[in-house]
Amino acid sequence: MSMREKQMGRAYAWGLTVLVAAALMACSKSEQPAAAASGASAPNPALTVSTVLPQVSTWPVTVTANGSIAAWQEASIGAEVGGLRLERVKVEVGDTVHKGDVMAVLRQDSLKSDVALTKATLAEAQAMLAEAHANAARARSLQPTDMISKQDALRAFTAEQTAMARVDSVRAQLAVNELRLAQTQVVAPDDGVVSSRTATVGAVVQAGQELFRIVRRNRLEWRAEVAASDLHRIKAGMTATLAAPGGPALTGKVRTVAPTVDANTRNGLVYVDLDADGVKASGIKPGMFANGQFDIGQAQGLTLPQTAVQLRDGFAYVFLVDQHNQVDMIKVQVGRRMGDRVEIVKGLDAQTPVVAAGVGFLTDGDTVRVVSASASAPQ
Repeated sequence: MSMREKQMGRAYAWGLTVLVAAALMACSKSEQPAAAASGASAPNPALTVSTVLPQVSTWPVTVTANGSIAAWQEASIGAEVGGLRLERVKVEVGDTVHKGDVMAVLRQDSLKSDVALTKATLAEAQAMLAEAHANAARARSLQPTDMISKQDALRAFTAEQTAMARVDSVRAQLAVNELRLAQTQVVAPDDGVVSSRTATVGAVVQAGQELFRIVRRNRLEWRAEVAASDLHRIKAGMTATLAAPGGPALTGKVRTVAPTVDANTRNGLVYVDLDADGVKASGIKPGMFANGQFDIGQAQGLTLPQTAVQLRDGFAYVFLVDQHNQVDMIKVQVGRRMGDRVEIVKGLDAQTPVVAAGVGFLTDGDTVRVVSASASAPQ
């Protein structure tokens, strides 16, 4: 082959190479816009999520309330006789007393003298009655023989009746004085715990003056303040549970519901008898403040895990996933909470799946990748 033919072959090969390279560059430029367009229509998912179906659950229905702990009944114990000096005080605040126990003693000297004087007067009256009986008996025996005048017989009979009345009068006075002497001992009218003491040794007390106050039978109650709108739902015999301050929870039974509602607060009082053993274990005292709830019954409600509900600006939201894997944020109304679940009152039905978790990282319109869908477990 000649030199000229070799040069013409090299030029032809170089030209073919240039044409192939130009064709490849044109193909590359034409694919770039297509690739860009494809990326715009299918962006990368913001989060990988799973969905959950709302669950219809049976929950207890409760009414919450606040109120004070108070004594079921308090007994005010005072002196029944006045003008006597307090000689001894036998109990202190916190002591347990039983019915009939002596709590204090008043000075008895003057009343003992009155009793002794009355007994002597009674003996004198009984002696006069015996004489009057004898005279009347003699008059009765002589009256049929006309050896005694009717006037003398009547006088004897009247003297007998007068002596008998005199004895009855002195006996009544003796009973009064003995009663007053017994009342110098201030006794407990019932079992209970001393909650207040104003008795002071050496003080002269007056009749009716309060010396002690006891919590009858150490029995306490919870006086719960319940809104008027819920008052009709509470009946006698229902169970109430209290969160005792600093102690274990205790239970009680509704004794009665007040027939009136406070005009200022629009609340009514519910009186709850507290369990005696629970009172001892919890250590609650009259005057404490406690909150609790009444068990009304049971009702069904639509629930979701708390992880599926997002709170924003005071409102609750859940996220739905459409057919393009985009999330829609919808507002719902929530109700009760129990454990890790929350009740959905409004805005969602039982057949609509929602994002189960990670809702805090989502915004309305985000694209997600759904890996599985599951129904929530019954609670």
